[in-house]
Amino acid sequence: MEAVAGLNQGIKGYNNYGAWLREKYAGQRVFKVIVDGGFTCPNRDGSKGYGGCTYCNVDSFTPSVSRKAPSLREQVIQGMERAIKGNKADKFIIYFQPNTNTYAPAHYLKMMYDEALSINTENIVGLSIGTRPDCIDAEKIALLESYTDRFDVDLEMGMESIYNETLNQINRGCTHEDLINALKLTENSKLDICVHTIFGFPWETKEMMLRYADEINRHQQIKFVKFHHLHIVEGSVMGVKYKREPFKLFSLDEYAEFLCELLPLVRPDVVVQRLFGLSDRELLIAPNWQLKKSEIQYYIDKKIADRGIIQGSALM
Repeated sequence: MEAVAGLNQGIKGYNNYGAWLREKYAGQRVFKVIVDGGFTCPNRDGSKGYGGCTYCNVDSFTPSVSRKAPSLREQVIQGMERAIKGNKADKFIIYFQPNTNTYAPAHYLKMMYDEALSINTENIVGLSIGTRPDCIDAEKIALLESYTDRFDVDLEMGMESIYNETLNQINRGCTHEDLINALKLTENSKLDICVHTIFGFPWETKEMMLRYADEINRHQQIKFVKFHHLHIVEGSVMGVKYKREPFKLFSLDEYAEFLCELLPLVRPDVVVQRLFGLSDRELLIAPNWQLKKSEIQYYIDKKIADRGIIQGSALM
């Protein structure tokens, strides 16, 4: 009962993004507006490879409204309107999410970012850029830092796995060393750094996955993390393989138990933006937990609370 009461009051055993936003922005309701800048990826256009990462179908994590909107401006306007109507949003973070949003010359990136930030600017508090670590250089870091006098800016990079063998198997097209090099470029930067990980590649053991925490902890510039479990989606190479020969994926309970082991190993100052990911239902092959996002969140949060899990407790 105590665990449920704590959850109902917004008290969680980990440094969660929702609470962090409320504290940082003095209780204002801040929501991300996802926009698609029409970027591609070096692992799709032939620069490094074709077909993308084996788990990836970019449409599986891009809202259909963003995919259909004919212009960047319309995406921002519509995204803000939905956030106000559905969530009573006060302020916004412009989030360039699909594909690789630094994969263009800096002058072109500036044009795109400037346009998105020019719409209802007085109510925009942040800019979030999702990208690959091998598409970051000093010029692009400097461009993003140029916005930090007006907005909070976070740079989100796909770590996915800390193991080069895994990155090679999923046709990632970059190495873990590429991430390390990108992180070095952001040492002492004004940017907030977020890394994205995927848990559940069938050849990685639980012990291997728990070591991700050590890698996150040793880079002090990492402020945010996004933890995802592996999805198998239509339109991906892994999806074809899974249909031919299914392999073990996390059940919801198994994943919640894994997070209960992982979180005590993660530095307590790291803000957890996500504990899991979701794919469009029409594209999802597996695992289908048959619950809504809010129900999955509550299940995991309750498991963490019931177990008395505290982020970073194993490091003290």
